[in-house]
Amino acid sequence: MTVTSPLQLVIFALVATLIAAATAWQCRRMRAASGRDDHGARDTFLAGGSLTWIYVAGAITITNLGTEQLVGMNGNQMVLLAWWELAGFAGLLMLAFLFLPIYYRARCTTTTELLERRYGGTSIRTLISGLFMTGYVFLSMPSALYTGALFLRTVFNIDIPLLALAAGIAALGALYGLLGGLRAVAVSETFSGLSLLVICIAIVGLGLAAIGWSFDGVPPERLTLIGTPDSPIPWPTLFTGMIFIQIFYWSTNQAITQKAMASPSLREAQKGVVAAALIRLAIVPPIVVIPGIIAYKLYGVVHDAAFGRLVGDVLPPWLSGAFAAILVTSVAAHFVAVLNSAAALYICDLHQKYINPDVSVPRMNLIVSVIFIGIAIAMVPVYSNAVSIINLLQQLNGLLSMPILSAFVVGLVFRDVDARAAIAGVLFGIALYASFTAVWVPFGLHYIHLMLVTLVMTIGFALVVNRLVFGRHARFAGWRGVVNA
Repeated sequence: MTVTSPLQLVIFALVATLIAAATAWQCRRMRAASGRDDHGARDTFLAGGSLTWIYVAGAITITNLGTEQLVGMNGNQMVLLAWWELAGFAGLLMLAFLFLPIYYRARCTTTTELLERRYGGTSIRTLISGLFMTGYVFLSMPSALYTGALFLRTVFNIDIPLLALAAGIAALGALYGLLGGLRAVAVSETFSGLSLLVICIAIVGLGLAAIGWSFDGVPPERLTLIGTPDSPIPWPTLFTGMIFIQIFYWSTNQAITQKAMASPSLREAQKGVVAAALIRLAIVPPIVVIPGIIAYKLYGVVHDAAFGRLVGDVLPPWLSGAFAAILVTSVAAHFVAVLNSAAALYICDLHQKYINPDVSVPRMNLIVSVIFIGIAIAMVPVYSNAVSIINLLQQLNGLLSMPILSAFVVGLVFRDVDARAAIAGVLFGIALYASFTAVWVPFGLHYIHLMLVTLVMTIGFALVVNRLVFGRHARFAGWRGVVNA
């Protein structure tokens, strides 16, 4: 293999070891301070309620700031992609002040527990858990491994198969998650996340210096926040599907909400989520789009290789090695955070519910995690042919996101809805969105518009089935009805 500098590898190994050691030390302190050594579901999947606001903010930030965003968004090489992060600010505020009070009052371990309580049946919880797990194992986890492996190969200029690098990242993540649960994941994400933000800001500055602080020569369509109809984010979509994508992702997604539900109190969790929202508004947008624009001016259209190539060129060898270690640690922690959520859904919502309520959570977590890791690694080659990984993921996520969100909307703001009607709606929504993307695109609408269409039609279908098939009259209670329930 060809390595840009041996110093990179030395620094890479030292920084990765340092982060791991600091994580282990802090986790021991937190466990000792809690005075408990519980190995139940809440300790494994909610860190025993021990995450202070700092770790909530750090964990949430890195869960949505890995190579999928740094590589994928910069790979579009246009400013327009910043809207995903800017809109995330509103999504996080909704999580903090609308959804978290409900989750904490219900003492949920998984978001799907709330559905079971609202509908009064386990079937809807089982379905939504299965869909979340499908998305995590077949979409989120392999895409994180693929983009992390691609970044490593690009920044180090090494000729190692992506699958081998992906397996290494997965193994690193497994060390955190399987040995320390969510506590270790959150601590690692916070340590690596703070370092990641600092170095990414430095990359932006060094990259701008490399092009003389001028974007002359870059086409205007790559520098605007107003998307045209044929762009990745047409501007009208900001007022349609984009809103509901953010609600789904930040407020019902187990991989995100799990971090916020792991605090000792609602107030502590809200402080962490608001801090994460401010980071997403002020710091994240520039670092996920400006390096891509700089790469366009330096190299032309290089797609998802833009970020890694720029890092390899503008950072000195010792710093690029440190950055690679920090980013790979962040990717590994993000990967295992999603893995932890997938395992939580299986163990809490399926295994304990239908197979063995007294199962040893650590042992079952190990078994399930190994299976999920194997599937994710095997899926990595599927993503290697994507021109833009971030656009591909957003389109694929639409297949599940709006149907799942419909179950939450119907269950939270309506009363007297049969769980079977909600299930029918979810299945209808999946089939509808699949037909939109594979068979017929109505009126040539953008896929983000189609997400809103899918959501509205799915909710309507569920309510019609509830009335005509099950003979129940759904009553609109609004959000006040949820809060007062």
